[in-house]
Amino acid sequence: MTQVLDASEARVYQGQFGEFTITQSDRTGVIIYRASLIIAALSFATATWLVLVQINNPITLNLVTLLYATFCIALGVSLFTIHIYMAALHRTLQIFWGIGVFTSIVLAIQSQQPLALYIYQHPLTILGVGFLFAALTGIYFKEAFCFNRLETKVLTPIVPLLLVGHLFNLIPPDIEQVLLAIWAVLFVVFAGRKILQEIPQDIGDKSVFEYLKNQPKAKA
Repeated sequence: MTQVLDASEARVYQGQFGEFTITQSDRTGVIIYRASLIIAALSFATATWLVLVQINNPITLNLVTLLYATFCIALGVSLFTIHIYMAALHRTLQIFWGIGVFTSIVLAIQSQQPLALYIYQHPLTILGVGFLFAALTGIYFKEAFCFNRLETKVLTPIVPLLLVGHLFNLIPPDIEQVLLAIWAVLFVVFAGRKILQEIPQDIGDKSVFEYLKNQPKAKA
């Protein structure tokens, strides 16, 4: 991506459209992005485990709902701190997250059942809640495209396959459980590996961001 011009902690880089500096604020944003991904992954994996072991009692189902809420919040933080060159795509993923969260809140208020159970038993709810996971898939796709990560290459098709399959009743329950387990495990692997990645890689080439930001002004 870049080349360091000053090795004495100045953190000045040569980008495609000029020099740029990575600030402490940039680094803090990446740390928040990665921390929120870990929280989202662990919440999702824990909820998945509770579902797969089939401990069907009110306490467990309500715990799954709480974990789902934690996952939603953490995913939202990730989407607001992730670095994506295309502003329109970034905004679209955030809107998708908003639609999914809004739908989940409405369903949680209206339903007399725990949210996760209600969504599972009413596949049409995926038409609303699914936007949340479309936003998550956007993160997987971005990471697969930018960093060539194997786990995100697998996650990118698995998520829509599982959701569409359940929506139209195309996948047997046993296969759904296998796909869900793979999703949970690879999500944790993905989030865990992000910890070891160098922070500047997640920031990207800031000169590109600046160039794209100034394009509308240049046309005007």
